[in-house]
Amino acid sequence: MEGSTQASAPVQAAYSYCEAVTGRQARNFAYGIRLLPTDKRQAMSALYAFSRRVDDIGDGELAPEAKRNRLESTRDVLERIRRGAVQEDDTDPVAVALADAARRFPLPLAGLDELIDGVLMDVRGETYETWDDLKVYCRCVAGAIGRLSLGVFGTQPGARGVERAAEYADTLGLALQLTNILRDVREDAANGRTYLPADDLAKFGCSAGFHTATPPPGSDFAGLVHFEVRRARTLFAEGYRLLPMLDRRSGACVAAMAGIYRRLLDRIERDPEAVLRGRVSLPGREKAYVAVRGLSGLDARHITRQTLRGRV
Repeated sequence: MEGSTQASAPVQAAYSYCEAVTGRQARNFAYGIRLLPTDKRQAMSALYAFSRRVDDIGDGELAPEAKRNRLESTRDVLERIRRGAVQEDDTDPVAVALADAARRFPLPLAGLDELIDGVLMDVRGETYETWDDLKVYCRCVAGAIGRLSLGVFGTQPGARGVERAAEYADTLGLALQLTNILRDVREDAANGRTYLPADDLAKFGCSAGFHTATPPPGSDFAGLVHFEVRRARTLFAEGYRLLPMLDRRSGACVAAMAGIYRRLLDRIERDPEAVLRGRVSLPGREKAYVAVRGLSGLDARHITRQTLRGRV
């Protein structure tokens, strides 16, 4: 459970390392978690740093067998954390920080095993025939992170429908991941990866893939993008049901992170081919605006009202 005891100097140094990794590698995420109190922000940074390590193995240049070995070694670190075998003077700052976070908060660490399983799917080069197939992958690499984040946030005592909080956190993770997949279709194609379901690609004449700055000849690429955007919006609407269950600052954090991705989705919807020409992103000033709205509670209150009315 969450604790209030001041962390020791070695643990604080480990958290500082994780926060530096987060600020350098995950600006969207960093904008959101800056709205949290220190202990929760540090725990989220530890979760991110461990997840980043797993992702970097999957995205790296090693041969598949070497990647599998590295991922299993990372799973061994996770098992040491689970056993309480990581000491404060351990040479791995990510392990030190995550071990402390797991002592302070009820983290479902099995979610990080799911993340490793998802990255192993990448290493095997798996593709997905249907949305149900892709959901399995998305739940591993993003839904699990949503559930882990909920372990840090906690829920409000007596919150209505709280028994479904983990389900909503998982669904919000799917919404973020599908947005990422849309944003990165060209980059993923260059790396030999296709995530969008084969059924959807065939339906819109896009089975040839996305290897140039223009859509496949004769395809309805805009139709494909708009179809996936609608799916993502449905996931956001369901996931946003989590917000009324969170305290003000946790709700602000979630609203800010989700708000950044919703705005990305808006940009992609307005100009679908932009994802083929380069990486679609928000300028820093717009992210800062979303963060300010999150901290003020404006977005969280608006989303909560819309969700309760079924209008998100």
